[in-house]
Amino acid sequence: MEIALIIEKVILISVVLGVSLLTAMYTTLAERKIAGFLQDRHGPNRAGPFGLLQPLADGVKLFTKEEIIPGEANRFLFVLGPSLAMLMACVGTAVIPWGEELQIGDRTVSLQIADVNIGILYIFGVVALGVYGIMIGGWASNNKYSLLSAIRAASQNISYEISMGLSLIALLMMTGTLSLGEIVEQQRGINWNIWYQPLGFIIFLTCSFAETNRNPFDLVECETELVGGYHTEYSSMKLGFFLFAEYINIFVASAVMSTLYFGGYNFPGMDALAQAGVSQNWITLIGVGALLAKILFFIFFFIWVRWTVPRFRYDQLMRLGWNILIPLAIANIMVTGVVIWLTGR
Repeated sequence: MEIALIIEKVILISVVLGVSLLTAMYTTLAERKIAGFLQDRHGPNRAGPFGLLQPLADGVKLFTKEEIIPGEANRFLFVLGPSLAMLMACVGTAVIPWGEELQIGDRTVSLQIADVNIGILYIFGVVALGVYGIMIGGWASNNKYSLLSAIRAASQNISYEISMGLSLIALLMMTGTLSLGEIVEQQRGINWNIWYQPLGFIIFLTCSFAETNRNPFDLVECETELVGGYHTEYSSMKLGFFLFAEYINIFVASAVMSTLYFGGYNFPGMDALAQAGVSQNWITLIGVGALLAKILFFIFFFIWVRWTVPRFRYDQLMRLGWNILIPLAIANIMVTGVVIWLTGR
C-alpha cells in the first residue's frame, strides 16, 4: 500500500512539474505574441506553424550557446545562483490543491502533492528562499551592476513580503486555517474569498508583481540602469534558468491567487452537477480545468500589465511598499476584525 502511494505521488509530481515547465515555456511565446499585438506588430511566426515551436528553438539556442564564467567570479556560487532560483520556483507547486480526489479503481487519489496544515507558510518560505538565487548570482558575478541588482532584490523582497503577509492575515482571520486545501474547501461553488477580501486581494496581487520582478516592479533587472542586473554576466542555460524561473514564479503566483481568492478548483454549478448524477471524476477534471483557466487569466494579466504600465522609479517602488501597502494591509486587518466581532463569523 505504501509503495502504491509513493508511485501515485511520483506520478503526480511528474505531471505537475511537467505542466509547470510546459506552461512557463509557452508563456514566453504568449508574452511575445501579446506584446506584438499590443504594439501592432507580429510576434514570433517563423519557427513552426504560428511560431508554436519558438520556445523549443529558444531552448536549443540556450543549450548550445557558449558558456562563459567570468575569471573573477566565485564559480561555486555563480552556478548555485540560477540553480537555486530554478529549484525554489519548481517546489512552490507542492502544496497547491489542483482538484478534488479522483477515484481510480478501488483507490482514492489526491491531486495535492503535500496536504500540509501550514501550506501558506510553506509558500512564503519558498518565496523568501527564491530571492537568494538572485542575490547569490548577483554577488558571485563580481560585477557592480549585478551587485546593485542583488541589493535591490533584497530590499524589494523584504518590503513587499511584509505587505503580502499582512494582506493574508485578514484572510486567515476569516478562514481560521493555514492549509490551502481547507481554504479551497471553504470556497465551495462561488463562495469565493474575493467577495469578502477585495482589498486584501489587490494588495496581494500588487506584491506578487514585485515578488516576481515584473513590470512595473522590475527594478532588479532594470536594463536602462543595470544593463541586465543580476544576470548580466550569465550566458547559456544558466541565463535560461534565471529567465525560466521568473515564468514559473508567475505560474505559481497565479495558482496561489486563484486558490486563495478565486475558489481554486471550485466552479459555479459543481454541486448541481453532483446532484444530477454526474461522475465525481468528471467533476474533478472540470475543476482542474477551471483552476487552469483562472491561472491562464492571471498569466495574461501579468503580461498585459508588463506591456502597458511604465516602470516605477526606485524611490516610488519603496514608498508604495512602506507608505501605502503596509498601512492599507493593517487597516484591512482592523476592518476585518471589527466585522468578525460584530457578525460573530
